[in-house]
Amino acid sequence: MHINIKKSIFSLLISGSILSSIAQESSQMFQAVGSPVNPKVAVSWNKYYDYEGHVTIARKLEKAYPDLVKVQVIGKTAQGRDLILLAITDYKTGSSPDKKPGMYIDGNIHSNEIQGSEFASYTAWYLAESFANNTFIKELLHDKIFYIVPSINPDGRDNFLQQPNNANSPRSGMIAVDNDRDGATNEDGFDDLDKNGHITMMRRKNVNGRMKLDPTDPRRMIQVGADEDGEYEMLGYEGIDNDLDGQVNEDGEGFYDPNRDWAWNWQPNYIQSGAYKYPFSIPENRAVADFVLKHPNIAAAQSYHNNGGMILRGPGAAEDEGTYNREDVRVYDALGKKGEELIPGYRYLVVYKDLYSVFGGELDWFYGSRGIYTFSNELWNSFQYFSKADTDPQSTSYNFDKYLLFKDAFVDWKPFKHPQFGDIEIGGFKKTFGRTHPGFLLESDAHRNMAFTFYHAYHTPKLSVDDIEVKDLGNGLKEVTATIANKRMMPTHASQDLKYNIEVPDLVSLTGGKVLAGMIVQNKDLNIATEQKVNPTVIKVNNIGGQNMVVVRWIVQGGTKYTVKVDSKKGGIAELTK
Repeated sequence: MHINIKKSIFSLLISGSILSSIAQESSQMFQAVGSPVNPKVAVSWNKYYDYEGHVTIARKLEKAYPDLVKVQVIGKTAQGRDLILLAITDYKTGSSPDKKPGMYIDGNIHSNEIQGSEFASYTAWYLAESFANNTFIKELLHDKIFYIVPSINPDGRDNFLQQPNNANSPRSGMIAVDNDRDGATNEDGFDDLDKNGHITMMRRKNVNGRMKLDPTDPRRMIQVGADEDGEYEMLGYEGIDNDLDGQVNEDGEGFYDPNRDWAWNWQPNYIQSGAYKYPFSIPENRAVADFVLKHPNIAAAQSYHNNGGMILRGPGAAEDEGTYNREDVRVYDALGKKGEELIPGYRYLVVYKDLYSVFGGELDWFYGSRGIYTFSNELWNSFQYFSKADTDPQSTSYNFDKYLLFKDAFVDWKPFKHPQFGDIEIGGFKKTFGRTHPGFLLESDAHRNMAFTFYHAYHTPKLSVDDIEVKDLGNGLKEVTATIANKRMMPTHASQDLKYNIEVPDLVSLTGGKVLAGMIVQNKDLNIATEQKVNPTVIKVNNIGGQNMVVVRWIVQGGTKYTVKVDSKKGGIAELTK
């Protein structure tokens, strides 16, 4: 009976029935600039949420803000979970939602790279909660639409959070793979020997080993000098060699790489380690690709990974260098350099030049196949330990844990009788330390990375019909000239888009009179123009450059009032009547 009463009270607290009586009144709160002061959906951003946690946040936002947030299911995961997407815009204003320039954001493509989901959900939450009181957010959601998928690997996320793992595994989803090609899968899954929910390290005393205790911090193992006797040998992550092949933990579920599965410069596994059967053989990636293909308004994209503190653009491989031409690189550089300014300690880099080659990567597919300006941010790095460049990250991590986390990130070494290795010790950093943010820094970095995506989204095309000039030519004829401006940095078609004719041209139409001729004006002063002889009412414009304009002209019979409308897949809709 006592247990049932406790459960009932907990249920009421969660549902909010009791919470309202103990929560602070709004009159007791004062806004810290840049943050919602009294959100309808209260979320603590100093912790991590599992799949259901993120679904709950999404559904609560949709319920609280039905005119801003729509949640939809875009597919199923390998284990049957719904892959959810939040479509966020001001549904009451602007053009049709899917006609607005779109910003796509996802996180957690790799199972262990979890904070991308928090960053994505934080962005959705911030947009909804700030809309009423923040002019910039109001204007942003008037003009743009955000498509946010908190996790594109929910199966792997829940496995990482809810099962014993180390900081680096699992990386993939939950499709079983025979990684050591011995005919069996999953026979060497992680063995949580001390049952603490974390896969830490094993060590064994051995005078012939090459490690010893660090005299400044006995938790840490350091290498002995050339003339020193050893104290310990390291045995790797805790586990048991179940199939007696000399390795532990090598056949966990997954072990393919979801970021080698995309249909741009894809290579099979013997060339690109981690590739699965064929492009888009992973159902979660296929669902994302299908959504993007159905939404040509997506002009910008952001994928969140960890770690290293990097703002990455393609190409992923040197073979693809020619894909990123000069015009598009100028846009990438302007955005990337702004990112370095907004997120201290992060560096703007090119994948293959500054890291390693990646074939079949997500950001290359988004840009190469769809002409979408795309970044992949590697979240968290050692700079954030003490807000300065780190020359010894391993040592710094111990000091950071000691002085700022109060040793909460480390599992102390303790003896264990191993069935194969005998007397050993188990200990080390928890799975949620090293690659992921500690709680008190999670919201800060989420906000800065979000600000970068807002800057990116802001500079997707914004079109306007700036002026309509009507000139009487006599005999009932008029010359109607319109100036179409793009107020933002990105063109309506990336150079990659133009090269492969990915999207249709921008369409500029005239109503209000009978159109006899239509043309694009190259030089208004010198009256140089190129006539479009077929269907002159709707003029096809190949591209409207970033922070640039085009001039179009019609010869019209009749009419006293004319409406010029521009319809661009990535630039949205704009019109003016005169």
